[in-house]
Amino acid sequence: MKAIIQRVSRASVTVDDAVVGKIAQGFLILLGVEQGDNEKEAELLADKISGLRVFTDQNDKMNLSLADIDGEVLVISNFTLCADCSHGRRPSFIGAARPETAEPLYGYFCQRLLNNGVKRVEKGIFGADMQVSLINDGPVTIDINSKDLKR
Repeated sequence: MKAIIQRVSRASVTVDDAVVGKIAQGFLILLGVEQGDNEKEAELLADKISGLRVFTDQNDKMNLSLADIDGEVLVISNFTLCADCSHGRRPSFIGAARPETAEPLYGYFCQRLLNNGVKRVEKGIFGADMQVSLINDGPVTIDINSKDLKR
C-alpha cells in the first residue's frame, strides 16, 4: 500500500461538479492499494500517518501530529500510484489491486485513521473521475510504502 501525504491548509475533491469531500488543515492522502495488500498493510500505514509529526510548533519546528493540531484528512483512492514505468513509455497498472479488493481496504484504512483519533476523515468516490484541489502547506509532501514499515 502506497501513500503520498501532503500537508495542506485546505483541500477538496469534486466529482461531476459537486464537492464530495473537503477539509481544513491536515493531510491530503493519495492512497494506492497494491496486489497482495491486506488489512495489516492498512493498519501499518494508518498508524504511521496518524502519528507523523510534520506540523510546526511555536518554534517553527515540525514537531506536531494531526491530533496535536486537531487536523483533518482527505483520502483519495489512486491506483496510478501503483504504476510500473520500468518498460516502454506507457505505465502498466498490473500491480494495482483489483477494485473488489482495493475498495474495502481503502475504507478500512480510512476507518483506522478515525480509530486512531483523527477527528475527521473525508473521502473521494472510489473509482470516480475526481478533481482534487489543495493548498499544500510548506510544501510538505511525503511518500510512504507500507512494505517499508515492516522492516
